[in-house]
Amino acid sequence: MARRYVNQLGDGDSVEEVFLLADKQLRANRNASLYLLATLRDRTGMINGLMWNMTEGSASSFNAGDFVKVKGKVQLYQGALQIILTHIQAIPTNGIDPCDFHATTSKNVDVMLSRLREILLSISEPNLKRLMERFLADPDLMHDFALAPAGIKAHHAYHGGLLEHVLNILETAHRIEDLYPKVDFNLLRAGIFLHDLGKIREMSYATAFAYTDEGQLLGHLAIALEMLDAKIAEVVKLTGEPFPIELALRLKHMILSHHGTYEFGSPKLPMTPEAIALHHLDNLDAKVHEFARSIQDDPNAGSNWTPYSPRLDRKLYKGVSAGSS
Repeated sequence: MARRYVNQLGDGDSVEEVFLLADKQLRANRNASLYLLATLRDRTGMINGLMWNMTEGSASSFNAGDFVKVKGKVQLYQGALQIILTHIQAIPTNGIDPCDFHATTSKNVDVMLSRLREILLSISEPNLKRLMERFLADPDLMHDFALAPAGIKAHHAYHGGLLEHVLNILETAHRIEDLYPKVDFNLLRAGIFLHDLGKIREMSYATAFAYTDEGQLLGHLAIALEMLDAKIAEVVKLTGEPFPIELALRLKHMILSHHGTYEFGSPKLPMTPEAIALHHLDNLDAKVHEFARSIQDDPNAGSNWTPYSPRLDRKLYKGVSAGSS
């Protein structure tokens, strides 16, 4: 029997299927009874599963990253689908096709990598070009860069998402270059590539997407600074010449300020034309992608609006539905 994917589930459906357990949490209700909140994933998306009257002993038999067989019934709750579970059990991996469970970019990764390389090697400033060459020549780093998501649950949260996100921003910058002559687009291109590079170590993404210990303790901004310093040292060793201090500072500033405001975790506010350009280009791509996916994945087919999103602090307008008169 063909499997049923998350995007095929509907309110009231009975479910008996295998999913990847992306996360599990034991929580207490108002009566202090424990219940399980399981994040279940396949290649089409994620859905929460809830199981009442759970015990710590029962929950210890499975962990995030396991493949689990679940039984339950789908219900629509506050605009989102969830599964009320009656059974959950870890199962062996033999016979399981990982492609059924790992969300991936719909774009060709090899084509994207080739285009990324073309853009970065078009940088004309010699020091920046040599720096980009050191990153591109690192096979382990580039393998991880091509595999990593850009986030756990928000924008581009799938394998290849980080590469897709970075390339989108690079392509947008390319299209607007003649409109902003005061922006150093050589510097901007390098900053776009570097700004989220720390995510390849901030997150684990071989199976379930989660934050690494390094990611929890340092975050991708600090990790990216370490990675940049290491590659600058390689350039210095290769050329026998010092790397320009101001150029390194401008790159580091772009990494540290790209979240734009203190409230969104930016240690510094953007203070150069390239830094403010990076912030807005990054935010444009992330937010448009998140809006589009929220509309696409909304299970309320008959509504013109998505449910209220606490993350976005709003509902999203989908347009007049096909069923409206």
